[in-house]
Amino acid sequence: MTKEFTDENFQVEVMEASKEKPVLIDFFAAWCGPCKIQGPMVDEVAQAMGDKAVVGKLDTETSHQTASKFGVMSIPNLIIIKDGKVVENFVGLQPKESLIATLEKYL
Repeated sequence: MTKEFTDENFQVEVMEASKEKPVLIDFFAAWCGPCKIQGPMVDEVAQAMGDKAVVGKLDTETSHQTASKFGVMSIPNLIIIKDGKVVENFVGLQPKESLIATLEKYL
């Protein structure tokens, strides 16, 4: 299941969770064309990973504080966090298979 991350829940849902399993964050905006393509792929990644990883989306329009903290300048931007640290950072559309393979490196 794809989670919804916000400025308010980010510390617990992402940073704390990343101590136990990798967390994939899809930084997006509703008006972004490529984000509309990436979004369903991220949902498929969440389904494929099950409970082995945490997968979620963060709307940069409503949670701009977190997006700014991670230096998100272009979207879609996908970041993987493990043990509280950014371990991967992808800008632009990413294939589902590539995201799954990358997450599996951090299991």
